[in-house]
Amino acid sequence: MIVLMNSSKTLDTDGPVLTRRYTIPEFIGDAEMLVSALRAFGPDALADLMGISPKLARLNVVRYQQWNTPFKLKNSRQSLAAFRGDVFAGLAVESYTPEAFDFAQSQVRILSGLYGILRPLDLIQPYRLEMSARLATSRGNNLYKYWGNRLTGALKGLLQEEKTAVLLNLASMEYIKAIKMADLNVRVVTPIFQEIKNGKPRTVVIYTKKARGLMCDAIIRKRIVDVEDLKNFDRAGYRFNDTRSSENRFVFERIG
Repeated sequence: MIVLMNSSKTLDTDGPVLTRRYTIPEFIGDAEMLVSALRAFGPDALADLMGISPKLARLNVVRYQQWNTPFKLKNSRQSLAAFRGDVFAGLAVESYTPEAFDFAQSQVRILSGLYGILRPLDLIQPYRLEMSARLATSRGNNLYKYWGNRLTGALKGLLQEEKTAVLLNLASMEYIKAIKMADLNVRVVTPIFQEIKNGKPRTVVIYTKKARGLMCDAIIRKRIVDVEDLKNFDRAGYRFNDTRSSENRFVFERIG
C-alpha cells in the first residue's frame, strides 16, 4: 500500500535535524526550471499569480532568489520534517525512530507543486507554489500541464513494485488532479472523515486535514501495509462506518 499526501503551504526548514539520512527529489531538474521561471516575478506579479499578500509575496521572492543546489542539511530539510500546517501537525515526526523513517520513505509519497512528488526523506528548500497555480512555462499554462504524465508515471512505477498494489488517497482534490488515476490500474481507496451533528454527517475541511495526518501517522507507527487494517483507525474519536462505506470509500465518523 502506498500512501499519497500533498504538501502544505506552511514550512519550517530551520528546525532541528531529526535524522542525518536524506535523499534528493527525483524531479529536482524540473524544480530548477520552475524556480528559474519564478525568479522573473517581482512581488506584485507573484502576489497576483499566487493570490497571496504582499508580505508573503516579498518573502517568496527572496526564497526563490536564495534557492540553490546542491541540497544539503545545512540549507535544506527532509520534506516530512519541513512541512507544517494542519495535515502534518498530525505526524509527530520528532519522535520517529529510524525504522519509522525507513517505513515512511518506502510507503509514503507527497505531491508538490514545485518538486512534483517527494519521498519523506527528500530534501527541500522553502517555497510557495500550489499545484493549482497558473504558472505559464514552455510545457503549458499551468502546473498540471507542466507535470503532465511525469507524476503518474513515477507513482505507477512505485505501485508496480508493491505486492498488494493499493493507493491510499490522503491528498486534496487540488493535488490529486495531477495524477491520472485510470492509468495506475490499481485499487484506490479514499478515506472520508465526517462529523456527526444532530444526527447528520458533515465534512469540515480543517478536521479532514487533521484526520489525514493522524491516519498517515498511525500507518507509519504501526507499519500498516494492508488497507483493510485501516478500518480499525480510531484516532481523535473517529470510527469506521461500515454501512456508509464502500470498497474504495472508507467513511470515518465522530460526534461533532
